[in-house]
Amino acid sequence: MSAVLVRLWRRRLSSAPSSSARILSSVLLRSLHSAAPASSLIEQHEPIKPKGKWLTLPPFSPPIDAASVGKVLAGRRPVVETEPMSALKWVRRCCPHLPMSLVHKLFRLRQVVRRVQTAQVVYNGNATPAEQGRLRRVSVKDAMMPGEVILLPVSVQNLTTEGSYRSKYNDVEISFVRSLELYKDEAILVVNKPPGMPVQGGVGIRYSMDALAANCLKYECSESPRLVHRLDRDSSGVLVLGRTQTSTTILHSLFREKTSGALADDINVTQRPLQRKYLALVIGTPRHSKGLISAPLAKIVLEDGKSERIIIADDGKSASSQHALTEYKVIRSSHDYTWLELFPLTGRKHQLRVHCAEVLGTPIVGDHKYGRHAHRKWEPMRLPESIIKDDGIPKEKLPFGLELDGGSISEKLPGLHLHCKQMVLPNISVALQQLQLSTDHDFSKVEKLNLVAPLPSHMQRSWEILSSLL
Repeated sequence: MSAVLVRLWRRRLSSAPSSSARILSSVLLRSLHSAAPASSLIEQHEPIKPKGKWLTLPPFSPPIDAASVGKVLAGRRPVVETEPMSALKWVRRCCPHLPMSLVHKLFRLRQVVRRVQTAQVVYNGNATPAEQGRLRRVSVKDAMMPGEVILLPVSVQNLTTEGSYRSKYNDVEISFVRSLELYKDEAILVVNKPPGMPVQGGVGIRYSMDALAANCLKYECSESPRLVHRLDRDSSGVLVLGRTQTSTTILHSLFREKTSGALADDINVTQRPLQRKYLALVIGTPRHSKGLISAPLAKIVLEDGKSERIIIADDGKSASSQHALTEYKVIRSSHDYTWLELFPLTGRKHQLRVHCAEVLGTPIVGDHKYGRHAHRKWEPMRLPESIIKDDGIPKEKLPFGLELDGGSISEKLPGLHLHCKQMVLPNISVALQQLQLSTDHDFSKVEKLNLVAPLPSHMQRSWEILSSLL
């Protein structure tokens, strides 16, 4: 029909005045344009004739409400049902390596299809549609049903095999990053972050833990490890990363519930679902051997307009302030230095550093930002005879510009003596297995992971120096 209209249109244009031709052209184009969607809709519901092979995605199963799981693990609200998942989200979840632009293009070109029969299909990666039923096209917003199978053009598999693992770092660098691992399972990855290494990349940052993990610690997973919490650049210790989107969301929820629970009524609960213990060396000695610091924090911008600083907020009810809680305990004191165990009940920026310097009056050794006045009179300690001085021994050059040998209290410029020594948290991998095996979830019995990170070399040296003087 459209071909006949085009022929009539051309004949009419050859003899019609220019104004009439423009009107006729406009009417005809509108009619052709309005007719197109109808044929497209009809075509959309027609079964696709199988040609070649397709890449078969795993059968759809309703996703876990990861945020709610985190709340349950923290002793909060039960798991609630999630909203229906669209076909777009399911493809993105199954194929996180595919660029978003390519996924949208596949949908636009009607290259995303599903099987119409309800019979059970064995997943084997590749399938010939003629052997397993007829296919129909899928739109971006189509809701997924349990057991439904989506297929993509097999050509996208080439992107998986070619770009599955290409590290831009050499073997020495990869080996160093992997030497930082403390624990790994299907859900999480834990490393001992070295001092001086930023956790997250940004302007002017060449190397960061998130980028290194994405390149060196991905292993067989289709997704790169994701950050769950932060550590200051010059601090060190236990750093947890999620290996999947689900586990990352659970951990994010767990950390948030830890802070909200501490601000509510859980500060006296001995068995908290998430516990962190830091070791810090401070200048001076607190008045009390242990206690709970409750002091709100606020952020200010310095005169240069670029630098920021965290201070104790005068008005805890101010919109810009955040309440912060820290438990502390004195371990030992020697020569005007004190080792403290710090237990942050909330997770505010620079919380431990500000609480030690401003509330306890004992700034952390090497904290030149919040303890600058104490470090103006800094005098390095002499090495006792029992401590062998190894300045003449050649030191191995570490990758990524890290220098981990100096920085003890015997140095003119000490490094930050703040280390996340221990973290206890629920075993996320076991919790996810319970969700897959049973509808009756008792997360109260999920085992705990006890993650411990050895001290960095400069803090270990300071410990040895002070221990020898007792």
